[in-house]
Amino acid sequence: MLPEDDANRQIANGFFLDEFLLQRQFYILEEAGGWTQVLERFHSIYVAEMEKIAARHMVLLIDLDNKSDRLKYAKEAIPEHLRDRVFIVGTLSEPEDLKPDLGSFETIGIAIAKDCREGTNVTWGHKLLQHNAAEVDRLRASVRPILFPSL
Repeated sequence: MLPEDDANRQIANGFFLDEFLLQRQFYILEEAGGWTQVLERFHSIYVAEMEKIAARHMVLLIDLDNKSDRLKYAKEAIPEHLRDRVFIVGTLSEPEDLKPDLGSFETIGIAIAKDCREGTNVTWGHKLLQHNAAEVDRLRASVRPILFPSL
């Protein structure tokens, strides 16, 4: 996972705490410092790594900051030959806006992991996350068996 900022990193850390997660299959990278930096770092470092390792997947965690075109732009920035292994998810606004309804960032990450593991949308169905539905479905189909193999 490549998080945009510290808030997204904390959510990823919560995901990492799921008791059923095969932790050696999951790595949280240092936050990039912004959504454009996520894309820049992905291109400058991780495209080449993904080309060397065909089984590698990448989740880019970005805030949409209520910009309707940002997700489309980010998806189009992914090289076509890697699009089936790269997933872009994040809040419609900013992660801080989730806290009043869902609790701490760590708690949000734990709940997202549970949704991933159980195939539910309790947390992913939140109004600031529901735009991720198609990407989450794709993500579940590809990585759930890798991250949660005992289920």
